[in-house]
Amino acid sequence: MKLTEVIKNLDNPVISGDAEVEVSFLTSDSREVTEGAMFVAVSGGVDGHQYIDKAIEKGAVAIVAESAPTLEQSGKVAWVHTRRTGKALAELANTLNDYPSDALKVIGVTGTNGKTTTTYLIHHIMKDVWRRAGLLGTIKFDDGMGESEATHTTPGAVKMHQLLRQMANNECRGVAMEVSSHGLQQNRVGSVNFDVGVFSNLTQDHLDYHGDMDSYFRAKLALFEQMIAMKEAGSEKKSVAVINTDDNYGKRMAKEVEERMSVWTYGMNAHCDFKFSNIRQTFKGTSFQLDVRGKSYLVQVPLIGKFNVYNVVSAITACAAAGMKMRDIVKSLTEAPQVPGRMENVGNVNGMSVFVDYAHTPDALRNACSTMRELEPRNLITVFGCGGDRDNLKRPLMGEAAAESSDFCIVTSDNPRSEDPEAIIKMVEAGMRGKKYHVVVDRAEAIESAVKIARPGDAVLIAGKGHETYQQFATETIKFDDRAVARRILSDHRVGDLKDRLAKIKEQESTFHKSPRREDDERDKR
Repeated sequence: MKLTEVIKNLDNPVISGDAEVEVSFLTSDSREVTEGAMFVAVSGGVDGHQYIDKAIEKGAVAIVAESAPTLEQSGKVAWVHTRRTGKALAELANTLNDYPSDALKVIGVTGTNGKTTTTYLIHHIMKDVWRRAGLLGTIKFDDGMGESEATHTTPGAVKMHQLLRQMANNECRGVAMEVSSHGLQQNRVGSVNFDVGVFSNLTQDHLDYHGDMDSYFRAKLALFEQMIAMKEAGSEKKSVAVINTDDNYGKRMAKEVEERMSVWTYGMNAHCDFKFSNIRQTFKGTSFQLDVRGKSYLVQVPLIGKFNVYNVVSAITACAAAGMKMRDIVKSLTEAPQVPGRMENVGNVNGMSVFVDYAHTPDALRNACSTMRELEPRNLITVFGCGGDRDNLKRPLMGEAAAESSDFCIVTSDNPRSEDPEAIIKMVEAGMRGKKYHVVVDRAEAIESAVKIARPGDAVLIAGKGHETYQQFATETIKFDDRAVARRILSDHRVGDLKDRLAKIKEQESTFHKSPRREDDERDKR
């Protein structure tokens, strides 16, 4: 595509050099530059402007920057001077990939907790009803033809539009994507034309990045502001905001946008468009009543937890807003998938059950523990920790959340990163308030300790890492999967228990002595 075509949607670009040069590749990483590439110098943590010369040396045919070229740079390549190159990168990627989100039903899910489960459910419903659909999330990407491991919750703008183009080319009708606050602030979803935006909730997290809750709220609001802006710019999509108004920030979010776009609300309060009630759950799943504008539906899902009911209802509301029929949606959910590391049952031994959950915020951990409590275990044993180099204000709150709903806690290491694991644990302990707990710094040992002390009827909750398959330390990242570790320990526990039982049987057998005379009598009878 010629440079003039690629940049036609930028805001007042100033061009110098050959405006008709062919652009074959777009990147903001100078290491990726090859012959024919357009390099976009994005300002930020690392200022891309300092790598312009390197990009030119490697064969870039065009540079997009927030400054004019120097005398030395002038004439070497085509130069596009524009404002806000981070925003420009997304617009360029959208144009170069022929506006892929316009060809798809795009549902974006944002909020602190529940994004992964909700997008998994939406993706499942989309595939069931529409046959083929895409997924962009924390755990995996699906372009409609195959799955790959996710590297970021929300990929960068160039990768984002490339993936959306693949999905459209693969005949996907829709895509479900997690939209992180980082992704919104860094323009990773810039120029994506959403049909439906979902807001789940807002609780304390990422304050190391956003600074305070109001800034965090504003970062989430950006999803809906983008939808409104694209509508005002001429998008033909009937954009809908799906918002949980049981959440206080959700109520605020709805008020912020209700006069500028269509809003569909969900929750348990009487004013919701999608209102759920009569929740019943077992270890195998949950059922509830859903009332939608005068009609009632019985919804059954193989997931547990009241917080998962919110996730299910948000997925239902989003899919309905995207044009799917309620009957098809509800029917599809009876076979909803187990979401990796989200309240995942990894095994049962002698009536004792072990669950792994990603809960890594105070609210999410409180919800996970409450869910376990609702299943009425004899005792709830919770294993958890906090990550390093992240919001340290939530650490005592995590301790408080675990302690108030658990019978016993084991505080351990999570992803300490550059921090001292024991120092992190000390901060967590401040919130335990004299509750029963034990500190085991090594995470594998902590999980093993929990399984060993559990008795029939107990439940063990391993929280914080969920689907993650690694553990990050200051000098290395090691392979570590809570689910795999727990299954191995449960297997060893089961084998050990079997050996103990066999030993007891042999011991009992040694006390039984048949009378020879009796055996002779029996033989005579035969």
